Amino acid sequence: MLVTEIEDISKKQSRIHIDHDISFVLYKGELRQYGIVEGEELPRETCAKILKQLLPHRAKLRAMNLLQIRDYTEKQLHDKLLGGGYPESVADQAIEYVKSFRYVDDLRYAGDYLTAFAGRKSLRRMEQDLQQRGVSKSVIEQAVAVWQQQDGGQDELQMACALLEKKRYNKESCDRRQQRRLYNFLAYRGFSSEVIRKALQTEWEMP
Repeated sequence: MLVTEIEDISKKQSRIHIDHDISFVLYKGELRQYGIVEGEELPRETCAKILKQLLPHRAKLRAMNLLQIRDYTEKQLHDKLLGGGYPESVADQAIEYVKSFRYVDDLRYAGDYLTAFAGRKSLRRMEQDLQQRGVSKSVIEQAVAVWQQQDGGQDELQMACALLEKKRYNKESCDRRQQRRLYNFLAYRGFSSEVIRKALQTEWEMP
């Protein structure tokens, strides 16, 4: 297996490219430890030891350390590991490891998110946010069902009116341009056109 390139990415770490196909990040001291030299062959057993022992162990520890700081969805954590230079197969192993202990759990993450932001965002906006974080549609649906069963329903019109009240909205003194700005403000938070029109007490819609 040919070491095609060794790319310095920091004072302590380098990215090693093997056969223009495999790449991973090691500490520079490990290059000497494993005898990795650009343009030279790397024994297959050495590469296997790095990919199947060293890096999986390191990725699991990295995932655990990240989860001690804050919660991640499965996709967020996977992307974080890929961004740290771990090969996809190694990142997959780390994800399966933390999932086995339920340290990462998209259903729990979605439920916690719904509870935390229910007073500030519409359900549609929260669903969009969760999808952007990589939570699957089926998991979001499960989380919403549980949340609603636990009295997590929303009165979106009341929420929209409360947000407008914070903006000191007054229909009589608010001109069309100001209404359009407030319309966009509520639409950004995921409220439907119908709810926004009722909150603004107007019949017009965004073009």
